Amino acid sequence: MDEPAIVVEGLRVRRGGQAALRDIGCAVRRGTVTGLLGPNGCGKSTLMRSIVGVQIVESGSVTVLGRPAGSPELRRRIGYATQEPAIYADLTVTEALRYFAAVLGTSPSDVDRVIAETGLEASAGVLVGRLSGGQRGRANLAVALLGTPELLVLDEPTVGSDPELRDELWKLFHGLAAAGVTLLISSHVMDEAARCDELLLLHQGKLLAQDTPEGLRARTGADDLEQAFLRLIKGREGATR
Repeated sequence: MDEPAIVVEGLRVRRGGQAALRDIGCAVRRGTVTGLLGPNGCGKSTLMRSIVGVQIVESGSVTVLGRPAGSPELRRRIGYATQEPAIYADLTVTEALRYFAAVLGTSPSDVDRVIAETGLEASAGVLVGRLSGGQRGRANLAVALLGTPELLVLDEPTVGSDPELRDELWKLFHGLAAAGVTLLISSHVMDEAARCDELLLLHQGKLLAQDTPEGLRARTGADDLEQAFLRLIKGREGATR
């Protein structure tokens, strides 16, 4: 359990001929909620895809739960929710979740659990294609929660959620971490940073900082995490001139 859940070393990725990730190196401790933060287009989704093992990389390595990223034996140990919901629009929420539960070999009762955890009870019989954007995101998250994943990789899981549901989801995330699950959660909303145990800050494909929220405030002298992030960017830009 002392071994990190994720170890990234010298990771470089090119997408569309452009450098998307540049020599990324970091480690994510087990049983923690780690926030992956940065503006849109900074490489968050590319890093998550690399960790899940569905991204072609140029160089470097990614080790997940002690195995190379993308190893077949990791498939049932990782729950992954993409930013764009990947769930069948012509099925009801319950039908779609039952399908994925059958693919994963989990108990049918698991469907009821994840519907409740994501606040989808009222939408359980609704076709996925008729859900709002926020509800589709929750259904996508519910798929990732099926079974007993040791690692959850969640790309913008709270987008489109109202403040009450966002609060409930973050309570769920921390409850899972307390039970030993590792969570890597991306966001471009800096007010969610304070809810994380540790932060990875990306900017223009590079890792700007890895620290706790308290550590970032202390390093930058900023009480507000958004201001701390901006000060780190300005400091880096000044150093490269």
